[in-house]
Amino acid sequence: MHHLTFLQDLAVVMIVAAFVTVLFHRLKQPVVLGYILAGVIIGPHTLPFPLIGEEETIRTLSELGVIFLMFSLGLEFSLRKLKAVGATALVAATLEILVMIWAGFELGRFFGWGTMDSVFLGAILAISSTTIIIKALEELGKTKERFAQLIVGILIVEDILAILMLALLSGFAVTGSLQPLEVGRTVAQLAAFLAVLLVAGLIAVPRLLNYVAKFKSNEMLVVMVVGLCFGVSLLAAKLGYSIALGAFLIGAVIAEARQIGRIEALMLPVRDLFSAVFFVSIGLLIDPAVLWRYKVPILVITLVVVVGKVLACSLGAFVGGNGRRDSLRIGMGLAQIGEFSFIIASLGLTLKVTSDFLYPIAVAVSILTTLITPYLMRSSDAVVEWLERRSPAPLLNYLDAYTRWTSRRAAIKGSFGAVLLRRMFVQMALNVVLVAAIFIAAAALRSRALAWWPEVPGGENGLKALLWLGAMLASLPMLIAVSRKLQASAMLIGEMSSPPTAAGSEGSTMRAVVASALTILGGIVLALCVLLLSSALLPSGNVLLVLLLILLALVILLRRTFVRIHARAQGALAETFAQPPATPAPAEEVRTLPPLLRAAELRTVPIARGSAAIGQLISELRLRSETGASIVGIERGEQKLINPGPDEELQVDDLVLLLGSGAQLDAATSLLCGRRPAEGQA
Repeated sequence: MHHLTFLQDLAVVMIVAAFVTVLFHRLKQPVVLGYILAGVIIGPHTLPFPLIGEEETIRTLSELGVIFLMFSLGLEFSLRKLKAVGATALVAATLEILVMIWAGFELGRFFGWGTMDSVFLGAILAISSTTIIIKALEELGKTKERFAQLIVGILIVEDILAILMLALLSGFAVTGSLQPLEVGRTVAQLAAFLAVLLVAGLIAVPRLLNYVAKFKSNEMLVVMVVGLCFGVSLLAAKLGYSIALGAFLIGAVIAEARQIGRIEALMLPVRDLFSAVFFVSIGLLIDPAVLWRYKVPILVITLVVVVGKVLACSLGAFVGGNGRRDSLRIGMGLAQIGEFSFIIASLGLTLKVTSDFLYPIAVAVSILTTLITPYLMRSSDAVVEWLERRSPAPLLNYLDAYTRWTSRRAAIKGSFGAVLLRRMFVQMALNVVLVAAIFIAAAALRSRALAWWPEVPGGENGLKALLWLGAMLASLPMLIAVSRKLQASAMLIGEMSSPPTAAGSEGSTMRAVVASALTILGGIVLALCVLLLSSALLPSGNVLLVLLLILLALVILLRRTFVRIHARAQGALAETFAQPPATPAPAEEVRTLPPLLRAAELRTVPIARGSAAIGQLISELRLRSETGASIVGIERGEQKLINPGPDEELQVDDLVLLLGSGAQLDAATSLLCGRRPAEGQA
């Protein structure tokens, strides 16, 4: 009868959730609150008789809710957006998190709670809710405004920092302290895991999804996406991280795929179903008696969240270069907590390090701040106007002067050499992190490999030799790339430090000395890094000498091959981030375009039934080489493809958007609208 009990519990959960959320929708309140209220209604603390027979089963299903919720947050996360938001999001998010962790910890100590409860309270209060805030912005119709886009950027940075926070909290819960060395080790391991997963994922996953999408089967695409989600979540759990981290990361990788719009539409019902179970399971844990007992802390914490986040986020946004009006609107839009807070609170319960009252308190504060959020957003303009009327004129003048100063600094472009140097340093750092990840994985494998292969030649020393050689071979493409970048950056620094116009006859000598010194110094640092990473795997001296000779021979013989492998991987990564073409400029901006584009026109060509272009790939048409025009978009029913790839197949009733001159568009139209030869004709 177990299956009937489970079916009964699931039916009760979904029926009550459906009725309550309909009511909340009519009242124009967030449906998330309806799910939580449904859990309170059917929970063991409300009614005199239980409606749920197996709460543990519902909580197991809620784990799927966590996976799909974090996966959907990852789909909304975009690495392109992260690059665009700049310093404002980083400054505001970092300041907000630090202030709220400190405030939450001090509040916990003020209420007489233990250290662990106070630390987790600070973490719970630090992260705002992405889903609830975006939903509120959509309902208010303000998603296109500049302050709303900055809010989204801050939320993205918060999500990244929250992932790091989850990892640190897990370690803190086990050891009871955070040693600087342990924090550094945790951050380094997490950075290596993130780098490997993101780089490998961004190279492989979009291409895999492009291949699956060719079959035009929604079923295949959903199964592949869900399989990737569960697989990476399991990988993260096996490596000691949370399943939430794995789900979030694979979601962020899939967000860079060309089929992201189609994937989001297909995954939305799955996410909504299991997210409903997750939020209902949160309500099951809420005891109204506990909330009443802790009503004073709940109200005080809610007040601290609203005031603290408004002040911290507004100050961070202003320091980041935004005007006082936008800064205050940003602060008032972020003054609440949500799903990440639930996940942090549930982590404390799962690890059995926090008190039972902390979880329902977190939920209650989230409910109150969520109810307040729309009213704060609506009143932000009025509050700004009131403050401008009440503030002293000299203070407003100083604030405006600071905003103008930051705007001028942001407008100053760095020199070409400085920009190139920053890019090379970032590439070198990424390659070093990937090398570190390879050696960390090899060191972790060493502890298990002897159990798997007890007859390994040479015993433990032979195992170390094999693992070290394998790690070095896997790292050679990255190490060769770093050495090449070191030489190039050293030469560039030499040129910048002693330009030919200023150095006179000794300039070439000085540039050579600077470049050589920096190359040698960089090589020594790189060698020390590899030696440090290899410390757990280094075999005996004689064996190591033989391995070094083997590696040297491989580098001499296969250097070009390693360079080619790295170049292909780097090209594939760059291709993933290739930006779609910009939206055509309005008429008043046409005069600022290059001469070649001033004569360009846009034309929409329908692909009628019987056209010879139906069923052909864009690459097979050779439209660009034959006519000079380019396909920049395809509208296919509700689907809109921007900058379609060469492997996109044209279908009947497609609307093809062409870019080119008048003559080029005429030739391209003739090619696309040409009739298919009848059967038997040449």
